Amino acid sequence: MRRMDTSWRATLTMTLRTSLLYGILSVLGAAFTLPLVWMLSVSLQDASGVFAQPFQWIPPSPRWENYIDAVTLFPFSRYLFNTSVITVSVVVLTVLSSSLVAYGFSRLRFRGRDALFAVCLSTMMLPGQVTMIPLYAAYARLGWIDTWYPLIVPAVFGSPFYIFLFRQFFMTIPREYDEAARLDGAGRFRIYWSIILPLARPAVATVALFCFIGAWNDFFNPLIYINSPEKATLTLGLHMLKNQIVGSGSVQWHVLMAAALVVMIPNVIVFIAAQKHFVKGLQMGGLRG
Repeated sequence: MRRMDTSWRATLTMTLRTSLLYGILSVLGAAFTLPLVWMLSVSLQDASGVFAQPFQWIPPSPRWENYIDAVTLFPFSRYLFNTSVITVSVVVLTVLSSSLVAYGFSRLRFRGRDALFAVCLSTMMLPGQVTMIPLYAAYARLGWIDTWYPLIVPAVFGSPFYIFLFRQFFMTIPREYDEAARLDGAGRFRIYWSIILPLARPAVATVALFCFIGAWNDFFNPLIYINSPEKATLTLGLHMLKNQIVGSGSVQWHVLMAAALVVMIPNVIVFIAAQKHFVKGLQMGGLRG
């Protein structure tokens, strides 16, 4: 009888804890989703409905033409092409360079390896504002201002955070795979390319997702290095669209919100497609120190 009473209490306690946890998560999820819902509602309003009191979350007559205006008021297709080229280049180069460096830190043994890895991680503590002016001066001397090179070339050298993620994941892969491949005559690069990298698909998906979101939504770097409108990205195009609308004498927030949602769509699609590998990559990336 006591065992049944104890089991019942334990089940009740677990149910209450789970319900409380899900309740808190639901509230937090609703709080984070609210701005997106507001953007969607504003994008379907007319100019007078944006600041109407009380605010109508469901417009009585949705204006879907706002989305047509959003992609026709500025060269959306051109900016989409520019952003896609830059983003794909950054993702591919970052994944390859960061994984290759992480492979050396995780699978090779050489003197000073741990110290060099610590130095690599320490560079994450350096704020971007400190290197902004020296980098701009260096790119100006190379003649790279108003080109895509400052946005793409740094990806060739990898990223300390992504190197860390790859290294942590690579360390979870048994070394027996390396030894078996060496017996078959495979070299270091062949092991990395044909064995380690395919087994690290969750880590690849995680890094690729981070890179994609970062490069797609990057506004500060294009603002600094891009001067020609025909070379602008989507985020810079949104800024130009805002200035264009403000210059007309009125801020059409409903059009801006529609344009922002259109630009946001690829982020949502990519995250949903890579969500499974993304979660697994984060879990596996922190197993070893």
